[in-house]
Amino acid sequence: MNAASFLQSNFTSNDPTAKIPVEHLEYDYIGKCKDAKYLEKILRLLRSGKEGIYPHLIEFCESHLEKLDPHSRALRKENPVSTFSSLPPDERSLIEKKLRMWQDECRETEMSLKKHLMFEEDDVAQTIPPVRGSNCSVPLSGNSGQLRSSRCMKPRDYREWDKFDVEKECQKIDGDYIGNDQPAIVTTEHPKAEVDPSLLTTEERLLLAKREKDKGNEAFRVNDYEEAVAYYSRSLSIMPTVAAYNNRAQAEIKLKRWTSAMKDCNSVLELEPCNVKALLRRASVHNEMGNGQLAVEDLTTVLREEPHNVAAAKMKELRQGMQRKGKQIIIQEVEEDDEPIKLQQTDCPVEPSQLVGGDECSAAPAERGDMGNAQKRPHGKWDGAPHSDSTNSHHGHWRSKGSSSDKFKVPQESKEKVANGTSKKGSAVSGQVNQVSSGKETPVGGNVGEHVNLDVPCGALPISLSRLKNEGNLLFKNGQFGDALEKYSQAIQGCADAGIDSPEDLCILYSNRAACYLKDGNSQDCIQDCTRSLELQPFSLKPLLRRAMAYESLERYRKAYVDYKTVLQIDISVQAAHDSVNRITRLLIEQDGADWRDKLPAIPTVPLSAQQHRREEPSSAEVIQARAERAARDAERKAEVRFACLKEEGNKFVKKGQYQDALGKYSDCLKIKPEECAIYTNRALCFLKLERFMEAKQECDAALKLEPSNKKAFFRRAMANKGLKDYLACSSDLQEVLQQDPNVHEAEKELEEVTILVKQSLAKPRKIIPITEVGSDNEESVVPTSDNSFRDEFSTKLQPTNAYDFGQALNNACSSGNMAACADMLASTAPEKLPQFLSTHLSGQTMSFIMKVLDSHLLEKDPNLVYQHLSHLHTADRFSVALMLMEKDERSHVHQLFEHLSAVESTEFTKNDVQNLANVYI
Repeated sequence: MNAASFLQSNFTSNDPTAKIPVEHLEYDYIGKCKDAKYLEKILRLLRSGKEGIYPHLIEFCESHLEKLDPHSRALRKENPVSTFSSLPPDERSLIEKKLRMWQDECRETEMSLKKHLMFEEDDVAQTIPPVRGSNCSVPLSGNSGQLRSSRCMKPRDYREWDKFDVEKECQKIDGDYIGNDQPAIVTTEHPKAEVDPSLLTTEERLLLAKREKDKGNEAFRVNDYEEAVAYYSRSLSIMPTVAAYNNRAQAEIKLKRWTSAMKDCNSVLELEPCNVKALLRRASVHNEMGNGQLAVEDLTTVLREEPHNVAAAKMKELRQGMQRKGKQIIIQEVEEDDEPIKLQQTDCPVEPSQLVGGDECSAAPAERGDMGNAQKRPHGKWDGAPHSDSTNSHHGHWRSKGSSSDKFKVPQESKEKVANGTSKKGSAVSGQVNQVSSGKETPVGGNVGEHVNLDVPCGALPISLSRLKNEGNLLFKNGQFGDALEKYSQAIQGCADAGIDSPEDLCILYSNRAACYLKDGNSQDCIQDCTRSLELQPFSLKPLLRRAMAYESLERYRKAYVDYKTVLQIDISVQAAHDSVNRITRLLIEQDGADWRDKLPAIPTVPLSAQQHRREEPSSAEVIQARAERAARDAERKAEVRFACLKEEGNKFVKKGQYQDALGKYSDCLKIKPEECAIYTNRALCFLKLERFMEAKQECDAALKLEPSNKKAFFRRAMANKGLKDYLACSSDLQEVLQQDPNVHEAEKELEEVTILVKQSLAKPRKIIPITEVGSDNEESVVPTSDNSFRDEFSTKLQPTNAYDFGQALNNACSSGNMAACADMLASTAPEKLPQFLSTHLSGQTMSFIMKVLDSHLLEKDPNLVYQHLSHLHTADRFSVALMLMEKDERSHVHQLFEHLSAVESTEFTKNDVQNLANVYI
């Protein structure tokens, strides 16, 4: 007998573990048992301890049960409830601290409320508002003391219950009892708009103002705008706030109090100049008051603050579209036979040359809002307007290149003047319809001189049916959807009676009748007509879109989603379909959860021949140029994004010390932007870290070509020169950094170190090289180069022709102190060549020696030559470094030279020239 049959036959007790045999409490049986429910009962029996306590057996049973059913309830273990003592010390202290703070705040608030009363006792009866929503208030009798005492009910004796009349009380509840109680006074008055807050503290004012504002919000939600205004006014009298002004403005807009709403919006904007809600509401008020330009300015301000504000964008687009069109003619009814038809021009426009029932329907009069479909529908250019012949099927492009109303116009020479007629209690629109039925030419939109020929053929339809269709289009345009529906129905029935087989024309008629159903709110019939239209012409755009709108109005969101997606397959540029898809997607996610796509019907695949956005006509030169510019901007934007990503990755590698990887990223950046100076300096930093000093110097040179005053490039080139042991160049770059920014402490420290290194390099002893003279008798004599006589003779005889020879001769003369030889060499050297000869040999010691020679040997002989040498010497490459390395006593020789030179009178230079030159050296 297996475990299941055993349980079924033997388990009759309420205890599930009552009749489990002891033989089943073994390892072998538990290991072979496959019934998870029976194992749970065995586990409960083992845990109960009735048959003994076996911890290992219990553990073995639990592990085997977990293999069979990991989610078994028997495996759940109860965790003890956390207590305050079980919490960590930090969490306990934090809780205690917060509780003490809360206790202190409550105590302070209670003490402050005890000190100040919210209302004076004498004003209790005056300030208590009526019950909100009922407009009823019970009159108060007696003084405030009686009111306060009446709240405390005295205890009653048990004997009074014997006198209690149950039936009387039941009649009171049922409303049949007529007593002597004073009836409640029904009043239509709203609470007082002002409250005296003079005796309230700041906290009490804030609390009471918020409470009154919340009451106004509740009244606004139930559409009691008068009461909402009263409560908002009370809140503002206690403490003016932006929210209260904004809310009262909205309530006044609902009550069409434009001036008051404008004042509240201006009050908000005085407190917060860029408040979006106030700007939007003021724009709507401007619009209602006819100030279109001011409304557009407010909407522009909103879009500047919030570029993605949908409400502002739609309002601005609508307002600008209304300004671009012409003026609408509102046709009013007349009461007398002899009174002419009144025409009033308003700002709501109607295109005078707009086609009848075409793709772009003109704006209906203001009263049309009540004639349209009651359900909400997506806004856009697809608003249910009927087809024109330019959109016969999906085989043609649905967007007309120009107004197709020209085919309805009668030539100018054949136009007839329309007489001003009268009608008794009739409208001009109905007169226009009478003209339609009588076969006369009718002006479009009531514009005199613009006539419509209703006998224009429509596709393969005969003249009579074409006329019915054109009449339906005109009636639809004028907002008479019911009459237009009858015309379309007559045309459809006429096609059936005449046996006309024209799928394109029937598709348009059904689609137009569906538009009428949609406008009248008859979504079910709209769906049927759209389906018939799609059966005649599959993948027609307008029937699909109208059926989607009808499905959405009936809250059949899955089918609406499928139709909208099919529309986007046909033409991806239909913005209304995009908006509706986004809206319905959110609804389906809320309705069906994450698996909402699995519950959708299959979305049909649209063939390429029906996809209108793939059959665009050849673009013009302007369009091609605009596309090229847009593509260039997109490419530039993508390059900017990629450049920023690569640079950021390179910076991260530098922070991690992965300089080789950073070099790769920076190299990719240079491929995108080769003129970016920061990339060269970053690469220089990586080369410095990798001790590749020559490459670092090259990167800094490239950066300085792009930005000659880049501090980072100078500093990192200085570090590269230091690594290359070119200390003079390093010192020059560091001085340039400090000249641009004296606060760079790193450059100051490096300059101190480099200055010491430069002095050490210049102080190195020169090697003595023996020179052997070879005579005719092959006798050799070794003369050391330290012999001053030989140096003098060598320096005097040598006439330098290049920088190397000049440097050797100058060093010999400087080391031996032979000023005469140096003077002869300077006298024989052209001043303009001196900076070139000294480019690599100029130092502080050398410059000091040259100054002594010029002062003692050449100034008296040729002062003009001295002036020329000084004018060119400061243009040498290392002049600033050498000038910095000169000692104090060496600088005194420079001062002495310029004093002597300024005392000389010459025609080549003046004292001012000498002074300006001295400013360079001193």
